[in-house]
Amino acid sequence: MQPKPISVQLYTLREASKTDFAGVLKRVAAIGYKGVEPAGFYNYSARELRKVVEDLGMVISSSHTPWAKPGNLQEIIDTAGILGLDMAAAGFGAGEFKDLNAIKSTAETVNGIVAALKKAGLKLFMHNHWWEFCMVEGRLAFDRFAELCPDVLFELDVYWAANFAANDPVREVAKFKKRIPLLHLKDGLLIRDVPMTAVGKGKLDFPAIVGAADPAVLRWNVVELDSCATDMFQAVEDSYRYLVGQGLAAGNRAV
Repeated sequence: MQPKPISVQLYTLREASKTDFAGVLKRVAAIGYKGVEPAGFYNYSARELRKVVEDLGMVISSSHTPWAKPGNLQEIIDTAGILGLDMAAAGFGAGEFKDLNAIKSTAETVNGIVAALKKAGLKLFMHNHWWEFCMVEGRLAFDRFAELCPDVLFELDVYWAANFAANDPVREVAKFKKRIPLLHLKDGLLIRDVPMTAVGKGKLDFPAIVGAADPAVLRWNVVELDSCATDMFQAVEDSYRYLVGQGLAAGNRAV
């Protein structure tokens, strides 16, 4: 398939963003990223952030701000409209997936959010962590949740879906490809509490992972690193160079 555009989850650069968010955005644009996925607006309003990003030749691919909850749906709707988005993000902690009753309760909450957002023309996508890919009564918690929430889309985080080598992320992408408009691409050694690496320098098979997605559904490849043993900006640039250089994503600058 034709490579999808590349974005970066700005949580990756959260430390630098605390003191110079404008500088972070400029450096991301200079690397060649086509989009950014905010995790906090820092000193900007949603409207100001969109203008700054677009003036730098990028777009807001998606946003983790604000995180969708039953009590803030009007804020979600308003912010999505300002940012030009038709999807909103949500995610949950380990306790919401710890057993079957917890999964059912979480699904009920999520289905309520989905119904409310649908009235405003918005869809909900879920971002996962490793705990959704643990076994609960003989099946992956994520599989159970997906069945209970058929209208939820997924921003599948492929590193966490691997759950430290317990699962095959290629299989998980293929399984849910009709519901994955966004892929979170991160890499590492798949060892708990060991820092991540730049994409392409760890254990994951990204040609197979990206190839397992549905090109008619996938919109963006989003780089995210929760931690890294090297300089984070260098890891963000190395990730770009690998994904764009391998033809797995499309950027604003050739490699």
